[in-house]
Amino acid sequence: MPSIQELQLRAIEYVKAGDFGSQALATNLELAKLAPTNEGALTRLSRCYMEGGQLDEATATLDAAIQLNSQNTIARSLQLEVTKRRAASMPVIKPQRPARARTTSNAGPATRSAKTTPRAGQVAGIGRLEFGALGQLAPQAAVEALGARLEPLLIALNERPFAAKAVEARNRAGLSGARLFRRHTVHSGGNGYLRVFHQGARWEPQLTIGLFSSTPWGRDAVCAGMGFRLAPEGSANDQERALAHFAQFQQLVSGAWRGFLTQWMSTSGGFIQYGDSPAATSLLPNDALTWVINCQQPADVGWIFFGRWLFPDRSQDADILADGRRLVAWIDSTFSDLLPVWTSLYRS
Repeated sequence: MPSIQELQLRAIEYVKAGDFGSQALATNLELAKLAPTNEGALTRLSRCYMEGGQLDEATATLDAAIQLNSQNTIARSLQLEVTKRRAASMPVIKPQRPARARTTSNAGPATRSAKTTPRAGQVAGIGRLEFGALGQLAPQAAVEALGARLEPLLIALNERPFAAKAVEARNRAGLSGARLFRRHTVHSGGNGYLRVFHQGARWEPQLTIGLFSSTPWGRDAVCAGMGFRLAPEGSANDQERALAHFAQFQQLVSGAWRGFLTQWMSTSGGFIQYGDSPAATSLLPNDALTWVINCQQPADVGWIFFGRWLFPDRSQDADILADGRRLVAWIDSTFSDLLPVWTSLYRS
């Protein structure tokens, strides 16, 4: 049997040759068994697994290397590469293009093709792989990796009745848009955070969806509800418009809608979220609404959200997230419940 030193030299020669095939894998696997604290053996072994498409094995080996040395930059880089490859291998359901209408020799109008928008059952769920990619990839890389995966969800939501009502409410207020959610509207909210909002909504009361990774937010989560972007990021007029909408929301919350919203939060898993903080799960519904009403400097807070949350560390929530059909229904229910409040902001 080769010695540790012989295996080490052989493994390095494979690296120099750019060879991460079966022989390199066997060499580094044997070396890792004989010297389990050898960081180089573990990183080389993980590279062999990765190049062979064994991503689960690569992840486990990299975790072991990083446990030995959290500053192992090679292992960290490989970890990001494994995450990117996982994201690239995720199945994406793309909407089919409408087939061209076929005409016959007989005179008459062409028959319209059937709708080809994704059904809720065709929408992929969100699980450990997606949250893991979100937490490990840089913000723009996360948008690129997960944006296309989320688009079928948005297209399916466009077909729900609440979406048509929301578009009508905006149109009556003089705002353009024929669809609620557009393509390529998944944005980064920072590290470990993706957000989606309806067309033209940056400075409006947003019908928004958010994805949060436990890195760095402390807990994986998906939220849906109403959001207000209040920081001075756009023009003075943009911020003034957003602040005016939020002031109207405060009035509604403190008035006739308070009882309804308190009950809705209690029964629907509703929480507020603000600034750079995670969901305020420690606030009871009445206390959360009191916080919204008493917020005197919303521009300093920057971002305020009100809505429902799913946490995959709760089995019931994980089941909804894993099932695209149920996830669409959950978001549909959320927006439908909040639509009367949301449309009131446009009427006023």
